[in-house]
Amino acid sequence: MATPPDVLPSPAPTARPAPPPDPGAAEARIVARRSPGQWIAAAVALLLFVMAVASVVRNDAFQWGVVAEWFTARSVLDGLGLTLWLTAVTLGLGFALGTLLATMRLSANPVLRTLSWGYIWLFRSTPPLVQLLFFFNIGALYPTLGLGIPFGPEFVTVKTVNLIGPTLTAVIGLTLLETAYAAEVIRGGILSVDRGQLEAAAALGLGRWRVLRRIVVPQAMRAIVPTAGNMLIGALKGTSIVSVLAVSDLLYSVQLVYLQSYQVIPMLMVATIWYLVITTVLSIGQYYVERHYARGATRDGLAPTPLQRARAALRRVVEA
Repeated sequence: MATPPDVLPSPAPTARPAPPPDPGAAEARIVARRSPGQWIAAAVALLLFVMAVASVVRNDAFQWGVVAEWFTARSVLDGLGLTLWLTAVTLGLGFALGTLLATMRLSANPVLRTLSWGYIWLFRSTPPLVQLLFFFNIGALYPTLGLGIPFGPEFVTVKTVNLIGPTLTAVIGLTLLETAYAAEVIRGGILSVDRGQLEAAAALGLGRWRVLRRIVVPQAMRAIVPTAGNMLIGALKGTSIVSVLAVSDLLYSVQLVYLQSYQVIPMLMVATIWYLVITTVLSIGQYYVERHYARGATRDGLAPTPLQRARAALRRVVEA
């Protein structure tokens, strides 16, 4: 019987020598494609912006001396304070009542859902000025308000004219309007949370309050804060309509001045600049609040803030 020949192991494949390094490869870098059209459009836009600013600054009809004189006047600052107070009160009450309304809208009870939807439909469908005028003339419909047994005798009655003045009318009207919008903002934020996370939290045995505080609210705030910031700025500007009720807000305060001095344009510029200053401060605050709730939302991390970019650019200039 023939014996099979010995099987020799196959030689290991020899590794191919690495190609010699290219001396120019280390210096190669990605260069962005040149876009001359974008630079031309940017130059044209910048030129138009400079021309617009120059036309405003150099136009004597704006009477910048009068603007500077009345910008920090006592009457204007008092009107600004009332405007800020109205904004804070109406938006704070609006979000408090809007949370309750959003809870009703998300309830399994059909009566609560219908009532909540009806309220939102009514106040979002009518203009704010019409609502304010309606509440201002509420005394024509209900001359007295009473407290007592429903459909029975009243123990305490008060005249509506003596109870609801212009400022209280403004607070009531603006609060009811903001409540309708805040309810939809909060409802949208809650619905933006992934349902699977709630189911996972329930599987882990977490309580409802802990799930709401640790899971629902932090994620819902990412959707709520941008819209709520827009609502805040809109509420600040929307308070100007209370001037039709003779409430001494910022706009009504400057109106009283130019009705006596006939300096309409400079006084309107005073109000405009104050609105620009306040909305700019609110926008900066909204930006940082959004960054706070956006932590962990992306794998790449948060983009640097304008201040961080400025510091990095200054550091590069110094090191160069």
